[in-house]
Amino acid sequence: MIRVVVADDQALVRAGVRMLLQAAGDMEVCAEACDGAQAVELAERHRPDVLLMDLRMPKVDGLEAIRRILAAWPSARIVVLTTFAEDENVYAALRAGALGFLVKDDDPERMVDAVRKASAGEPLLAPSVLRRVVERALAAEAAKPVVSPVQAALTEREREVLALVGTGLSNAEIADRLHVGVTTVKTHVSTAMDKLGVRNRVQAAVVAHRIGLVDSSFRPVKRARSSGTDAPDR
Repeated sequence: MIRVVVADDQALVRAGVRMLLQAAGDMEVCAEACDGAQAVELAERHRPDVLLMDLRMPKVDGLEAIRRILAAWPSARIVVLTTFAEDENVYAALRAGALGFLVKDDDPERMVDAVRKASAGEPLLAPSVLRRVVERALAAEAAKPVVSPVQAALTEREREVLALVGTGLSNAEIADRLHVGVTTVKTHVSTAMDKLGVRNRVQAAVVAHRIGLVDSSFRPVKRARSSGTDAPDR
């Protein structure tokens, strides 16, 4: 059962989300928050599989709540609920570590699918949306050094997988591209993220661009394979 906390200052929105998710059969809403401060408290208390977070709430707004939750619990899986997809705060939330976002008037099945994907750590952003997030993040971080000292710690296969994450591919699509199992891809993604110190695939995609694994056209940069220090994939 996927456990979800819903944070929104509108009671009708919370009730609708609760009914929708619990009708799916494999989800339960374990708590509801009406403001950002309560969302932070409930996230700590319940440690849900997924948090659905409105951005415009009283006391503490959703963006600040996301930052506080991830500072205390870096592995939290947060999906933004928003009225406007182009809200600048949506992109700030994604850069802060949210997995993706849902527009409130979107198709209900998209919310159910997004919660399932978020609970499994799968990407929620279409490549076109990821592209906008990465471009904004790179522009905001232009003064940072391009080469990360941990880049050298990545294996050739981890760099290859990270590059494909940077193009917006899912684990299944990466597995198909590289002719390996999905579990193998998940392992490489997780290990690369740990080495890079990033929380999710959005941040991993930004790093992939910053260290030159993906070009400006969102295509993987071809690299010569080393002489074979990596263990073969299974």
